[in-house]
Amino acid sequence: MARVRSGIAGCGGRMGRLLTAEVAAADDCTLAAATGRPGSGAVGRDAGIAAGIAALGVTVSDDPATLFADSDAVIDFTRPEATLKHAALAAERGTPLVIGTTGFDADGEAALAEAARHAPVVLAPNTAAGVNLLFALTERVARALDDAFDVEIVEIHHRYKVDAPSGTALELGRRAARGRGVALDEVADRGRDGETGARLRGRIGFAALRGGDVVGEHTVVFAGDGERIELTHRASARAIYARGAVRAVRWLRGRPPGLYNMFDVLGLSEG
Repeated sequence: MARVRSGIAGCGGRMGRLLTAEVAAADDCTLAAATGRPGSGAVGRDAGIAAGIAALGVTVSDDPATLFADSDAVIDFTRPEATLKHAALAAERGTPLVIGTTGFDADGEAALAEAARHAPVVLAPNTAAGVNLLFALTERVARALDDAFDVEIVEIHHRYKVDAPSGTALELGRRAARGRGVALDEVADRGRDGETGARLRGRIGFAALRGGDVVGEHTVVFAGDGERIELTHRASARAIYARGAVRAVRWLRGRPPGLYNMFDVLGLSEG
C-alpha cells in the first residue's frame, strides 16, 4: 500500500516539529508538505531541519492552499482561527484532516461540522490513547455514581498554554456530564474566587494550573462522603500526541466525509 502523503500545518511550533518527526519516522507515511505562519522562522527552510532532524526535501511554505493541494491528509495543531481556514480548504478539496487544535467556540465547532460534510475530519481535544481511555472511564464512573459524589477536574500545563481550562479538561467535563445525563454548560463551575458559598450539588468544577514545563496532567475527582475516587493521566512527553495524530491519519485513509473522533480511531465504545 502506498504511503500516506501527509501535510503538517504549523510545522514551526512545538507540536508541529514533533508531528514532522513522527511522520518522517513512520514506515507508511511520508511528509508531502508543511506550512508555517507568515513571518515564522521555519518558512523557507527544509521542514526536517526546522524540526531538528535530517533534511526531508520539503520546504516550509506559508501558503495553506499548497499544503492541501500536495497532501493526501493534513494534521493541524495550530490555533482556532487558522484551523477554521484549513477546514474550509479541506472541505473544498475533500482532503482528510486531523485536528488537535482546541479552544473553539460554538460557531467554530459548527463550522468544523459543516466542513466534515465534505471531507473526513478527526476532531480530537487530545490524540493520546491513554487520555481517550480516561474519557471513557470518566463517563462510565459518572454513570455509576449519583450526584452525591462531587466531580472536580484539575489540570496543570506548562506556562505557555494559552487556553484554560484545557480542551482535554473540558472534554472530561463533557464526559462526566454525559454519564449523568446532563449538559455540561448547565452544571459547570469554571472558576471560584471569594466567598462563593457552599458547593452546589451536581455541579462539575474545574481548576486550571499553569507553570514550568509540565506537558499535561489531568485528574478527575469523584468526592463523596467518606470516600473519593481519582482518575489521573500524566503526560511526560508530547510525542504521545504526535503518535496518536499519525495513527488518526492512517485510520482516515479511504474514510467517507464525516466528523470523527479518537474513539473512532481507537475502536473505543461511545456507550
